Amino acid sequence: MKTENSQKKDSLGRKLMKIVIPLIVTVGLCYVLFTGVDFNQMMEIIRRDCDFRWIGLALVISIFSHIFRAMRWGIQLDALDCHTPLKNLTYSIFGTYAINLVFPRLGEVWRTGYIAERQDRPFTLVFGSMVSDRLADTVTVLLITLVTFLLASSGIMAFIQKYPDTYNKIMEIVSSPLTYVAIVAVIAALWAFFRFGKGKFIDKIKCMLRDLWTGFATILTMKHKLRWLLLTCCVWGCYYTQLYVAFYAFPMTTELLHTHGFIVCLVCFTLSSIAMGIPSNGGIGPWQLAVIFGLTLYMPASADPATFNLQATAFANLVLGAQTLLLILLGIFTFVAIALEKRSAKKLNKA
Repeated sequence: MKTENSQKKDSLGRKLMKIVIPLIVTVGLCYVLFTGVDFNQMMEIIRRDCDFRWIGLALVISIFSHIFRAMRWGIQLDALDCHTPLKNLTYSIFGTYAINLVFPRLGEVWRTGYIAERQDRPFTLVFGSMVSDRLADTVTVLLITLVTFLLASSGIMAFIQKYPDTYNKIMEIVSSPLTYVAIVAVIAALWAFFRFGKGKFIDKIKCMLRDLWTGFATILTMKHKLRWLLLTCCVWGCYYTQLYVAFYAFPMTTELLHTHGFIVCLVCFTLSSIAMGIPSNGGIGPWQLAVIFGLTLYMPASADPATFNLQATAFANLVLGAQTLLLILLGIFTFVAIALEKRSAKKLNKA
């Protein structure tokens, strides 16, 4: 058996891995992003060409996307008899993205704990609903990718072919019979565990897994499914619209919209959504590279590649930089609001 010290070391090691690996990825991709880029020229392009009114409008749309996401999660929580005010659900979303800027993926754990503690519900139950919420996003990204592939297959194939080794490995895993044997084996092991497992410790694990599954399965049993689907469209519609609006902030991206229509924005949006799956701090690094690559797919034949790449880099960095600043401000607002709320609750209890 592991000693208490070894368990602490393992726990510390896991925490460091969650923080260090995304940080290394972020720094590495930012190095690739800025290598060969004249920072002064990039800032000059932003000062000279950017219409910040469009960036401001994109940020307003971004705030609405967070509110719609909070409303959507509220429907799932209501199915668990965890009726949470929209204000606090919105706090949980704002806080999640702010925390993810520093500790990737830990924001989801924080929002689960915040809602579970506030509503006095089991953590695993709320966590299950959060997992299904994120799974819905994964399915949405897959559907968007499929639609984009049908509308702009050349752009998506160019992105895939840029990383042939990764693509081939994924296809090997998907097509391998061992993958499906492993899935069946895991399902069989879980069934046997629930069917024949006994003992207090096992019963406790069963209880936790049941809560997790109950929270996860709310997406199948909840009421107002149509409203939930509508809010999903609103969330991702806002994500796309804020990028589309940002395209009008620069002459170069505006010209691409006029030449190629919404497709150029859709390709950039799809590639950047896929890139957000790469562990990094707030998508910094992968997001810009995906958008820059998407823009270069539609680079005019008459354009100078170096100048175009610099303009694309300026666009991607400004859009994500503005979004990151917004998340920081919303995070500060959230944690101050939660602290004041707890302080007021303590005063009421004393009274």
